[in-house]
Amino acid sequence: MRLLILLLLALLSGKSFSQEYYLFVGTYTSGPSYGIYVYQFNSKNGDAKLVDSAASQNPSYLALSPTGNYLYAANEVSGSQGGEVSAFGFDKHSGKLSFLNKQPSEGTSPCYISISKDNKWLMVANYSSGTIAALPLNNDGTIAPAAQTIQFKGTGPNTMRQEKSHAHSVIFSPDGNYLLAANLGSDKEMIFKFNSASSQPLVAAKDSAVSMAPGSGPRHIAFYPHKPYVYVVEELGGTVEAFRFANGSLKRFQLISTHPKDFKGNKGSADIHISPNGKFLYASNRGDANSIAVFAIDKQTGKLKLNGIQSVLGKHPRNFIIDPTGRFLLVANKDTDNIVVFKINPQTGLLKPTGKQLQVPNPVCLKLLEK
Repeated sequence: MRLLILLLLALLSGKSFSQEYYLFVGTYTSGPSYGIYVYQFNSKNGDAKLVDSAASQNPSYLALSPTGNYLYAANEVSGSQGGEVSAFGFDKHSGKLSFLNKQPSEGTSPCYISISKDNKWLMVANYSSGTIAALPLNNDGTIAPAAQTIQFKGTGPNTMRQEKSHAHSVIFSPDGNYLLAANLGSDKEMIFKFNSASSQPLVAAKDSAVSMAPGSGPRHIAFYPHKPYVYVVEELGGTVEAFRFANGSLKRFQLISTHPKDFKGNKGSADIHISPNGKFLYASNRGDANSIAVFAIDKQTGKLKLNGIQSVLGKHPRNFIIDPTGRFLLVANKDTDNIVVFKINPQTGLLKPTGKQLQVPNPVCLKLLEK
């Protein structure tokens, strides 16, 4: 009986994490990039190989449906043409993408998209126009025209970057009841109550415009798993602000730099993620830093402590991702056309280069899906 239990536990533990994943790469297509690239990624050894690619104009941010059968892309286009969002079918067996349709994003330069937990809505943040939009999703994965568009207002003290509102992310709360949208242009985190059954699903929540540090430029956020902590990475300030989140409201409890104390160069923080075990938070720095900041998280208080800074071995790390096993962190360096694979130290969270890189033109977004 004891042997049977041990065998069952071994089987369960072996199935808790797949070793094989699909890695999706979104790019800028102003150069040689074709659009979206699909790789097979091995979470045991960090190896990756190309499986497929699909034509798409500036697919700068990607999102997967909850089932993994559909992939969506924000086509970051500005000017009179306006932005778009595209839908692709995805075959998990072959790793192949198939274009389904696209719709206007109801703004310019769409830079972030999110899919609701029930797979009925696509939310998009349009950077240049400062708008967010809600687009219904059909049962076949295609995107319907926008049902709701919200225009942000306001400016910030950085006259070069905050001359008007700039929507930079739209992220659902873990329970799916709220949508948080960062307005880089006015140093606000906007909070909306989300009702999937409504024809216009977003309603501004109480205290819906939460002020960030002046001139900080909020960009992306990360929710701590199973605890009410929210972390906002700020592009212009090169900082992370930590909040407690409850019933659609945020209460600040920490502001911390993502750079060393003696850093004197240009800042440009971009992305933020928490390790699967909840022990570490990572934030990418562009500008002159080209680094990943590694923080330890106090699980009792949510406060961050800087553990170290790691060079990304490239330039302009706009986006990065941690594999679900917590073994590897992959960084997309836009200006050096490389995705660098780092090994994560499980005790300290610090990163070590594996020597493995993928050569991809202008990579700017990474997503993983269990094979």
